[in-house]
Order: sequence, then structure tokens, then C-alpha cells
Amino acid sequence: MALPTTTKQFILPKLGSYDYLTLSQGAVRPPKATEALIRVHAVSLQYRDLIIAKNQYPLGKSAENLVPGSDLAGEIVAVGEDVTAFKAGDRVCANFSIRHLDGDPSPETMGASLGGSIHGVLTQYITLPAEALVSIPEHLSYEEASTLPCAALTAYNALLGPVPVKAGDFVLVQGTGGVSIFGLQFAVASGATVIATSSSDEKLKLAGELGAKHLINYKKNPEWQEEVKKITGGRGVDHVIEVGGPGTLLKSIQSIKHAGWIHIIGFVAGGQDSSLVGPIIGTAANLRGILIGSVRQFKDMNRLIATHNLRPVINKVFPFEQTPEAYKYLESQAHVGKVVIKVS
Repeated sequence: MALPTTTKQFILPKLGSYDYLTLSQGAVRPPKATEALIRVHAVSLQYRDLIIAKNQYPLGKSAENLVPGSDLAGEIVAVGEDVTAFKAGDRVCANFSIRHLDGDPSPETMGASLGGSIHGVLTQYITLPAEALVSIPEHLSYEEASTLPCAALTAYNALLGPVPVKAGDFVLVQGTGGVSIFGLQFAVASGATVIATSSSDEKLKLAGELGAKHLINYKKNPEWQEEVKKITGGRGVDHVIEVGGPGTLLKSIQSIKHAGWIHIIGFVAGGQDSSLVGPIIGTAANLRGILIGSVRQFKDMNRLIATHNLRPVINKVFPFEQTPEAYKYLESQAHVGKVVIKVS
């Protein structure tokens, strides 16, 4: 069977707005000996994709006419002659960084992050190193699997990292975006008690249905850290999935137990707060920045997902041609869980 030679793809001819997203045609590179050619079925969007398009992300240098997007699920069309782990027809995801195979991240691995410093996955076909691929859990659709490389793996790396969450722990998750929802699911699967915050009672209801035991509307209860302390009998939580950034970090510090862990993932709340040093020292807090995860962690996570038959929460699926509308919907923050683009 002849391999495809062209692909439809979205590009950003310049950065500054997702309105610049342009559907174009690109060339398909045949796989080298250690590579695989993948037909992309679905792509999930991240907050990172939005701020890269707006030129608000610390990229350094991006690829010219950048193909955005980092999270794909697809089907292998062909493999190079030295690839033994995969074959044509296999269903796979690619890791966020195609060089981060194991261990800690580095400038080299982060310089190989899809949809930023190198071209991404909003394309019908892409050729990638086979070592950067992982098999999709059998019970998941392509749309569901496309949510795993960033949102799921970030939450997994946070909660199952150096000090893994365990039964009896308290975990605080902020909001109901992709990472927070996966954090909730992994914490519940690990036997922890989850406290979820949101500005929406409707979104909190879904968090409750997914297993969160305690629900706090931070619009109605702005001093939510005090409520967290009450819920935990004054002790504080073991882990916080911190997605707000400067706008929420102080309250997260005030929510943890001594020597608890705050996993810093995002900065969606904005704000500027320079009064953090004293409380960080005062609680012996562990603040850990999370840079997604490795291929090895991805494989470990997929075993957990398969064992517990976990299903990602998808809010809305857009057709490929409506990619700019998907970006706009993500920006609205109306979603609970993930926003996905069906490519083919």
C-alpha cells in the first residue's frame, strides 16, 4: 500500500492570536528505520495551546509556521525496519516530549515538546520516533485516549511521583479542568479522600459524581482554605493539584499539612503575590513544578487506567475544520474535563 505523501494540517503563520490558525497542506515524511507514521484520529487541547497561539508562553524559539497541538491518539500506518514494538494498525498516543523516555526532565527533553519548539499534532499524518509512543488502553476510544498525554500524565506524575498518594490521604483539586479531573480520578482510585473547588455548583456536582467527597464553591466561600482545614480536622491535605498559580498558591499553602505536597501545574487564576516565603518555610511545604512526564510514566499510568477501567471526561468534540472554534471554546472556560478535536 502506498503511503500518504500530503497531509491537511493547521499552522500558525505567526503568533499572537488563535485567529491566525490556518488550514494548509504539508508534506508527509516517510518513517526512518526507528520511526512510525501515524494517522491522527483525535487531538485534545491544552491551556498551553491557547497561550502559545497568543504568544504568551515562554517558548524561546518556535518552529516556523508552527503546527500546534501536543496530544494525539492515532493509528500506525507504517513503521521503519528497525521498529519491533509496534506494527501497522496499532493504536497509540505520543508522549508530550518525544525525547523524555525516563527519569527527570531536562532542557533537551523539553526542547522536544510537540506543538511548541517542534511541530505538533494538529495534522492528519505525522511521523514520530517509535520510542516516544505508547499503546492506548483497549477500553478507550481515540477521543478519550487523546486526553492522556498532557492532562492525565501531569496529574499522574503529580500524585504518583516521589511521594505517591495512598489510601487515607486527603487530596485537594482546584477546578474541573482536564488535569484536575484526572487528579480526582487517580486520587479516588488510590483510596484517597478528595476535596474539590470550583466557582460553579454544576461543575462541583460532576466532581461529586466522580468521587469527590467534599465540594467547595470558592465564589461563595472565598476563604476556602479555612474550610479545607475544617474538613481535615485542622491537619491539612497531603497533596494539592495547584492550577491557579499566584492567585491561589498562598491559600494552597495554608491548606496543606506540614510537609505536604503542592504540585504546581498552571497559572489560570493569575494574580501576583510576594508573601509566600514565610508560609512555605512555616509549613515545610514541598512545592513541586510538574513538567508532564516520561514515556515510562505514561506506560505505568495506562496500566492504572486499564486496571480501574477509568474513562476520561470529555466535554465537547469539534470536527477538524472547526479547530479555531475549539480554541475559542477552551478559552471560555465553560468546559468540565477536556476539549477534543476529531481529526479523522
